[in-house]
Amino acid sequence: MSTPPSAESSPPPLDATPAHALGDFIRAHRERLSPQAVGLPPGPRRRTPGLRREEVAQLCGVSPTWYTWIEQGRPVSASADALARIAVALQLSRAERAYLFELAAQRDPAEPDPAAADAPATLLETVQLVNAPAYVLDRQWNALAWNERAADLFVGWLDGTHDRNLLRFTFTEPAARELIVDWETRARRLAAEFRADSIRHLSDAPTRGLIDTLTSTSDAFARFWASQDVGEREGGRREFNHPRDGRVVYDQITFKPAHREDLKLVVLVRE
Repeated sequence: MSTPPSAESSPPPLDATPAHALGDFIRAHRERLSPQAVGLPPGPRRRTPGLRREEVAQLCGVSPTWYTWIEQGRPVSASADALARIAVALQLSRAERAYLFELAAQRDPAEPDPAAADAPATLLETVQLVNAPAYVLDRQWNALAWNERAADLFVGWLDGTHDRNLLRFTFTEPAARELIVDWETRARRLAAEFRADSIRHLSDAPTRGLIDTLTSTSDAFARFWASQDVGEREGGRREFNHPRDGRVVYDQITFKPAHREDLKLVVLVRE
């Protein structure tokens, strides 16, 4: 780990870059963590929720000044080792830890090197062989391929000539609120999952444009995105109010190709 700057050092200038996003993320999770959760006494007269900056710095074994600069979004150097300590101190989940490292443009030493990319033609063809609703999403969550069962289920998205982006469908199409049971919960979860995905490609113009568009056109997305929640794309029970079949329930399974982790094969099995 690089030696943290001393308190006497001149602070580097503020920089409106991903460093601010990193600081916002760390601060939000510090404020969510109670002293008791890390074995510290609550103490009197706490002016801020959660842990103090000095307490996190102590847990991480870094300078309080350096840690403060990280939260303030100053362009200070943060080694992978220092980030790993912060992740442990803040008790981040696997998805949150991955997001932390992506924000800092560092590779998590606990994770293996990413595999090289290859052509997805076989994956796209596989969708047609699945005897259940199935579709493939790209890094912006556009549907690249889907089968007839998926088109029949996802009315307003995969049928007809609609926009094939899952997020735009969920947050901007009235049909989504009618189709998806407990829309608020599912939509919030989707935003958290996409935050985990998008950080890997945040510099891509399509990804940035999608986030900006959704933030400006959907109050719900803007609210969920501002919450800084992060989640892995998980499977589980999915309920729909289908216009023809009524209430239908599926178990969703999501697969990631070994050589293209930016793509997802989603299959829904009828219960």
